[in-house]
Formats: sequence, structure tokens, C-alpha cells
Amino acid sequence: MKLSIVIVNYNVKQYVENCLRSVYAASRGIDMEVFVVDNASSDGSVAYLRERFPEVKYIENSRNLGFSKANNIAIRQATGEYVLLLNPDTVISEDVLSGCIAFADTHPKTGAIGVCMHNEDGTIAPESRRSVPTPWIALCKYLGRSRRYYMAWLPWDQPCRIEVVSGAFCFLRHTALTEVGLLDEDYFMYGEDIDLSYQLLRHGYENWYLPLNITHFKGRSTIKTSFRYAYVFYKAMLIFFVKHYLSFLHIYR
Repeated sequence: MKLSIVIVNYNVKQYVENCLRSVYAASRGIDMEVFVVDNASSDGSVAYLRERFPEVKYIENSRNLGFSKANNIAIRQATGEYVLLLNPDTVISEDVLSGCIAFADTHPKTGAIGVCMHNEDGTIAPESRRSVPTPWIALCKYLGRSRRYYMAWLPWDQPCRIEVVSGAFCFLRHTALTEVGLLDEDYFMYGEDIDLSYQLLRHGYENWYLPLNITHFKGRSTIKTSFRYAYVFYKAMLIFFVKHYLSFLHIYR
């Protein structure tokens, strides 16, 4: 098996349907399997999707386990040489899967690949490429100096080494993923992509950006209130900071 794709769903069956249609349009000639992990949706997602995509492997959780745990359940069953973690609120271009596979096949040190994510209005999402949020870089971003965090000096039309690959589209070498220990399940949502990317770098792998295009309908896969979003996001950042920096006496630059 060349590729395993994992999509976590929570009450967004129409978005998953569109995502899956784009995945299968991009999969010609690729030996792959697709998992949809349902986090106890109440909208009849699994029945709806199974009728339209019977070839998908469905995993039904009895409660909402969050992003990391749900992905890990499928990853442990995946048999692909590569694993793609894909948000349900994404639509991928037809050359994306083959492009990632071709690059990873010829760059054996690659741990993870991210792509050019476009917003609904067609603009490029800056979070397509990010730096590890060390205390120094996080402070700069907080003060409004986000150029370093988003690696803004890199070109958009060329492959580039980056540090953090977005969890919305995270193409991974399966052996590397197994080596670093899958997604940290302390993160319920947000932050797990930063943590995983950082762990890959620490283990000597390279993370890359490729100029391949997807559309990300940001936040459509989650129900947000400003308070709830801020709470979950900053809790994730606190987990990352405590895990990787609190025990150190110096600040990384």
C-alpha cells in the first residue's frame, strides 16, 4: 500500500463528501486506503458517507476523542508507506497526492510535507508554512512581528524547507511517524501539528513545503465561539511550551 489517508469528522458530512470526491479525483494510479474517523457525530454522518463511499474504512467512536486520538486510531491500522492527515474541510487539487509521493520517494530524509493552502476567497493562507514557536518567536508574533513565525521570506512557487507543517494537510512518512510516536494525545485540538513537526525535526527528518494547491475552508470542521476557540488554542500552546521549554534555562532563538 502506497498511501493511507485519514480524515476525522465531527458533524460536517457535506464537507467530508466534497473532500472525499477531491481525494478520489486525485488518486488515479495510486494504491491507497482511506479512513474516516467519526467522533460521535449526531448528524448521521457515517450512514450518509457510507452510502456514497462504501470503499472507505469507517471508524466510529462512541464519543468525541479530539483530533489527536482520533487520528492515532486510524494511523495504527494504516498500512500505507505514507500517511496523509487531511482536514474534512479541505478540497485538494488533482496533482497533490502524486506530487507529494514523487517528492517523498526521491527525498528519503523527508518526514512531513505541507502544501499551499488557499482560503475560500483564493488568497494564500500564511499558516501553510510556520516556524516552531520558540519562546522568542512566540513573543515576536504576540507583538505583531509575525514574519519570522510564518517564514514570510520563502517563495511560494518553489519547494522549501520549513519547520511546522499544518495539520489541515500533513503528508507523513509512515516510518518516521512511528519513530517519533504518533500524535501527542494531550492535545485535544490545535498544537498537535506543531508538536509532531518539532519531534520530526528533533529526530533528524526534514519538513518541506511544496507548491501544490488545496483549498481550506477554515474552521468549518469545528464549531467555534471566540471564547471556546481561544481557550482550546492557548491551552494547546501551553502544553507545547511546558513540554518542550519549561525545563530549560535558556531561550531558543
